[in-house]
Amino acid sequence: MPEPSRNTDPALAARNRNRWMLIGVVAVFVVPMLIAFALNFAGWEPKGSKAYGTLINPPRQVDAMPVTMAGGDKLVWRNPQWQWTLLALPGKNCAQQCRDALADLVRMRATLGRNAERLRLVYLGPSLPAEALAALAPLQAGSDDTNAFADLHARGDDGLALALVDPGGYLMMRYAEGYDLGGVRRDLPKVVK
Repeated sequence: MPEPSRNTDPALAARNRNRWMLIGVVAVFVVPMLIAFALNFAGWEPKGSKAYGTLINPPRQVDAMPVTMAGGDKLVWRNPQWQWTLLALPGKNCAQQCRDALADLVRMRATLGRNAERLRLVYLGPSLPAEALAALAPLQAGSDDTNAFADLHARGDDGLALALVDPGGYLMMRYAEGYDLGGVRRDLPKVVK
């Protein structure tokens, strides 16, 4: 009597084929997730997702940090227009280099086009002459009443640093003195929408 072949049963072959298909379908979904988890764990970020500023982790709540504007009003962090706030934080003085950087910020804001209104520029530093401030419109001047942002100011005498506050009143990112304005310009459209 001939010995039966192990793979001659058509039902068994179909069941094995179905198992392999199921394993293949599961692998199509699970393997990319495992690769993504491994890349994330290793610290890899896709090209183009890099922020040019330094992320504040965890974000700092600034709602309770009073800032008095030049007109005497308090800065409302969560305003009805739901605006982002870019704080200009100079060193001890704001002379020519600092004022040039402020003018660059005003021009950079204009390049945001229709989203420019979603970003307000607030200067927190030594008082500027009225004519200099008028030339830098829409930059608004204010004072940090409690020195809550002292650690973010530029260290150089005539330098400028920046800090970005989201519409919910959280300090999200900082740009240290010597920042790349082009990098700031590339970061802003990602958030100011």
